[in-house]
Amino acid sequence: MNNIDLEIAKPFLKWAGGKTQLLKQFKKYFPPELKEGALKNYYEPFLGSGAVFFFIAQNYPIKKAYLSDINEDLVLTFSVVKQNVQELIDELTLLKSEYIKINEKEREKYFYKICQLFNEERNKINFKKYNSSWIPRAAKLIFLNKTCFNGLFRLNRKGEFNVPFGRYKNPRIFNEDNLINASRVLQIAEIFITDFENVQNKIKDDFFIYFDPPYRPISTSSSFTSYSKYDFKEDDQKRLANLYNELRVNGNKLMLNNPDPKNENKDDHFFEMEFDKNIYKWN
Repeated sequence: MNNIDLEIAKPFLKWAGGKTQLLKQFKKYFPPELKEGALKNYYEPFLGSGAVFFFIAQNYPIKKAYLSDINEDLVLTFSVVKQNVQELIDELTLLKSEYIKINEKEREKYFYKICQLFNEERNKINFKKYNSSWIPRAAKLIFLNKTCFNGLFRLNRKGEFNVPFGRYKNPRIFNEDNLINASRVLQIAEIFITDFENVQNKIKDDFFIYFDPPYRPISTSSSFTSYSKYDFKEDDQKRLANLYNELRVNGNKLMLNNPDPKNENKDDHFFEMEFDKNIYKWN
């Protein structure tokens, strides 16, 4: 498929910083080798909603995708959609049926009940090995994501979900057809938990790598970086810059996006980096 309007699978999670609305612009920056079929492998080390993966997998002839994130529950949920989508739909159907039939006051209590269960089971989940306990947990995450305030996913330092209840009259908790289609597209993907620097353990000559890190806050009202229990700080931005330039020098096909802080503060020179000419490293 060569037209964005023909996409079958789309993100099944709301995600701060999701790129669905930017895909048409992104096409201009994709390497021509991607369209030509010379790049058979795709790597996205900040998975988020997976919008760019779903677009590329359905519009370009890649054969394999490597999708990773440091957020354990995000990786868990994508893995369940890939491997046990019908069982996930069954769990979501139960949650939805219980939620829809009650009034707003009862819905709020129900939301916090699911939130409490989600947080209590965290220490009981083996995130390193896929097992049947992942399925109801993925259903809870999707439910909370679609019924919490503004569709945020935010964790405190204990790894607990702490977004308040969203007062939606008729939330669409899940789209069965989209989940099934997403599962089909994800069959080409290897999905795993890891820090973004470990991208180096997978790449070969025929890779396209897309980096979409948590943005460095450019104002006091946009200081949201807690997509996992680990904050993404300025030192992490520097690690990413060093990795990107190392990969670039080695000839890899790369793309990275970040906001321009000078849109808010013309004196913010954080991303105007100076590199050592020999090692291309952040000074």
